[in-house]
Formats: sequence, structure tokens, C-alpha cells
Amino acid sequence: MALTGKIETDVEIKASAAQFHEMFTHKPHHISNISSNHIQGVDLHEGDWGTVGAIVYWNYFHDGKARVAKERIEAIDAEKNLVTFRVIEGDLMEHYKSFLFTIQATPKGEGCSVHWTLEYEKHHGDITDPHTLLQIAVEVSNDIDAHLTAQA
Repeated sequence: MALTGKIETDVEIKASAAQFHEMFTHKPHHISNISSNHIQGVDLHEGDWGTVGAIVYWNYFHDGKARVAKERIEAIDAEKNLVTFRVIEGDLMEHYKSFLFTIQATPKGEGCSVHWTLEYEKHHGDITDPHTLLQIAVEVSNDIDAHLTAQA
């Protein structure tokens, strides 16, 4: 079994790509109010919202347990509505040597397509691929979409 992996999914939403991108770059601390069944809190530990190098601390619920993740924003491309987070501390590091989340929102018709990429390296071959985490990303995307389109 491979120790490195990459899983991806697309979520079609009605909100604009720019609105969705802004939620993860400049307003992730609002996500806990929008998708509270998955995200309990998001705090800025270092830097400024929406800047590369900022350290963001996530409290989330996964596989029936409260979890935490400390992530550094690795890349932001406002033109491509792309943001990449690298997990640097937290529960995921128990199973993975490295973990990267990339979120890109591409305009499509009246809304956009949100592409999630999870790239990781496992500590050993007995660890399952993080498909349940990808499912949470889909559900959070849909919650954000419902929130953004309700405001319109």
C-alpha cells in the first residue's frame, strides 16, 4: 500500500467562486457559525487573515470525535480563487507525516465548482485514506453555499 496519496472531489455550488474563496482566506473564523456540526471554531494564531504564512487553528468534529488542526497558509492565488493549507500540528499528525488541503473555486455558469485536493503521506501502510475527511469538506462546502446564497 502506498504511503503517499492524493484524493480529490468537486462540489458544485450556487455561490460565486470569489465569495467562496474569501470565506477560506479572509473569513474562516465565520465557518464555525455556518457549519457548526463540523467546525466548532477557527482562530488566527499568527499573521493576518488572508495572508501566506498565517497560522490558523481549527477545532473540528471528525469520525465521532472533537479534533484540532494547526495549519499554515502555504499559498493564496486570488485570481484563481485558490488557497492551500499545510497541517503543521494536531490530530492528523498522529497518522500522517504531512497533510495538505488545497481548495480552488472555479466560476461555472451561475455559481462555481469547488475542487478539494487532499495530499498526504502516511506514517505506515495500515492507515486508511482520509475519505471521511473529504466528505466533511463536501458538507462544509454545501453549508457555506447555503449561507452565501441565503444572503443574496
